[in-house]
Amino acid sequence: MQAKTDIPFRKRFKRKLRRPLEWFGIWLGVLCFSYVSHRTLFKLCDLAAAVMYAFDSKGRALAEKNLKRIFSEKPLSKKRSEIIIRASYRNMARTIGHIFWTSRKAKERAAEVAEMTDECRAFLKENRPAVTVSAHLGCWEVLSQLVYLERLPIMSVAKDIGSAAMTSLLMKSRKSLGQEIVHAEGAFRPLMQALKDGTYVGLLVDQVVKAERGGIWVRYFSTPVPVSVAPAFLAAKAKVPTILAWCRPLKNGHYRCECIKQFPVEKKVDIWGRTQEIMTALEKTIRRHPSCWVLNYRYFRYVPTAEELAQLEERERALKGEG
Repeated sequence: MQAKTDIPFRKRFKRKLRRPLEWFGIWLGVLCFSYVSHRTLFKLCDLAAAVMYAFDSKGRALAEKNLKRIFSEKPLSKKRSEIIIRASYRNMARTIGHIFWTSRKAKERAAEVAEMTDECRAFLKENRPAVTVSAHLGCWEVLSQLVYLERLPIMSVAKDIGSAAMTSLLMKSRKSLGQEIVHAEGAFRPLMQALKDGTYVGLLVDQVVKAERGGIWVRYFSTPVPVSVAPAFLAAKAKVPTILAWCRPLKNGHYRCECIKQFPVEKKVDIWGRTQEIMTALEKTIRRHPSCWVLNYRYFRYVPTAEELAQLEERERALKGEG
């Protein structure tokens, strides 16, 4: 979390003025979304998404850039890009709406609209504990809920999401199902202890993490990005398997947890290599379902130094040499 002294006074002042409005928005969201049917929830979310799309010119421009990066070899038409970006906004709005919706009757509602494939269920039954990894793809908030609904303990990592009010709501929603939550800052020890105690660990991997905060440079859609090594490191340290999965939106408005790739326990794990494997596997799913990914996030905002790029290229050469 960024220290207050690192934040300009003007920005801190604006946040202070904005706080009452944010809490009002959260209260209104809970009031509107948590007391309606799932069908009505989606209608409200789709309306909110249409409004966001119309007014978020910066977000649309960023989403378009990210789409061009994903399909750099075969660019999409302008019309196709617009359809995907609109759907991405809709998916994001529905995921946030799901957080509000499950703030009441959490277990009952999660079980009503989501399911898990036999492959994922079998993995969890046969591998306890394990590191579960996902991304901001589909309805990522459902994943940990489904694990808990299988009567299996899981600890998730929470980062500050937007305002303090939104972070507070997210924490409340997650805890309402009985999940254990640990803040990203200083999370390593609690996560390691959880694995030792037989508790699953849930992590999102497609977030920018600087090297000084435990990140490592990998290729993501052919572009260097710094991401967390936590999934690979924790799995190697605790000697547990890893599953990369996502919660796919279905045509009937429900969600299904599907496995992207499994990583068994190995005697010796190349942390960078495993992290790259995870990101590469994730790429393939995103290319198949780009409208399910949060496109208006600045995944590619940092550029590696000459030294960092040289180190990445050296690792890539070593990996090819092993093949």
